[in-house]
Amino acid sequence: MTKVSIEFKGKHLAGLTIKGHAGSGAYGHDLVCAAVSAVTFGALNAIDDIDSTFEYEIDQESGYVKLTPIADISDHDQVVLETLILQLKTIEASYPEAIEIKERKN
Repeated sequence: MTKVSIEFKGKHLAGLTIKGHAGSGAYGHDLVCAAVSAVTFGALNAIDDIDSTFEYEIDQESGYVKLTPIADISDHDQVVLETLILQLKTIEASYPEAIEIKERKN
């Protein structure tokens, strides 16, 4: 199962961790893993702008991504991250046996 942990500070993202494999298909043919990877890396690419003055700490390896803002999040990045979270929740609604999202608000 893929586990997503989202932490908010007020309305802003304070951290996002995605770990594990969905296990909904054979390795290389798991559509849930592919969907989670596609929306996650699409969002990471969208916030990785060379002109950006906003920085993130990003750790990544197979089956694991951790995103931690280390400065204020721009309005653009806020929209991108909210869209990522909505997309992950949409995947969870369709495949609750393969992905679980937990949110914590401070």
